[in-house]
Amino acid sequence: MARTALAPLRAALAFLLVVGSTLFHASLLLPLAALKALLPSAPLRRRLSRVLARIAHSWIAFNSRLIRGVGTRVQVDGADGLQREGWYLVVCNHQSWVDIPVLQMAFNDRIPLLTFFLKRELIWVPVLGLAWWALDFPFMRRHSRAQLERHPEWRGKDLEATRRACEKFREQPVAIMNFVEGTRFTPAKHVQSSSPYAHLLPPRAGGVAFVLQSMGPLLQAIVDVTVVYPRGRPTLYDLLASRVGEVRVDVRRRAIPSEFLSGDYQNDAAFRERFQHWLNALWREKDARMQALRDAHGSDRP
Repeated sequence: MARTALAPLRAALAFLLVVGSTLFHASLLLPLAALKALLPSAPLRRRLSRVLARIAHSWIAFNSRLIRGVGTRVQVDGADGLQREGWYLVVCNHQSWVDIPVLQMAFNDRIPLLTFFLKRELIWVPVLGLAWWALDFPFMRRHSRAQLERHPEWRGKDLEATRRACEKFREQPVAIMNFVEGTRFTPAKHVQSSSPYAHLLPPRAGGVAFVLQSMGPLLQAIVDVTVVYPRGRPTLYDLLASRVGEVRVDVRRRAIPSEFLSGDYQNDAAFRERFQHWLNALWREKDARMQALRDAHGSDRP
């Protein structure tokens, strides 16, 4: 009873610590990022990018210590052999906003900084938007199918923008993060999407195809990650209030089929069908892996 009563206080304290760490690390990131933008020398910009990445790793390390401090154990299996100086595409199932700090904790200093493609509007998020800009997170303007039907001249611009955003990654190691389902899993979304999987939403292949086509042979491997919460899908409040006892993170390194490093996903129907078939097979395997992990921990919650 006392532990339950103290949960809001613990959550509030943990939240304040996260905010304080965010403000501190952002105050280091932003001046250095502004300096990098003004430097004419590419080698100096690369060196400064590494300094910025180290600040981000420090930021994540603080948050990870906080996660351990509130009593959450993150068990990572299969991450051996990954390199901090590698180029990876990381794909993962998506159940909760807790996924992001858990993944950052699992991979901090194991691979390069996890980098997300973000909607352009997110640059206006206070503090975080500028921090993401400082860390070279790509801000993208994605066009919907309806918009493309009204403006067919926009077709292909998404891919071209992705390629431009990926150019900077040729000079420094990167781990591109992609939540392939495109949204967080909920039972309602599972029913609405008519998902053929027990624990997953159908994968959206376009984003993965864009990254593979944009970065080509630069990518060394796909890091296939499966996150399972044995006690059920948590909220960020659950995490901060010490209600998430254990998280399982299963990691598989996968070779990238060479046939998918080139091709036209948007306009080549045969290529698109082969790519979707491959990704659906990967998703079936992930669904089975989630069930096995849940069975091992006696979990019966979605």
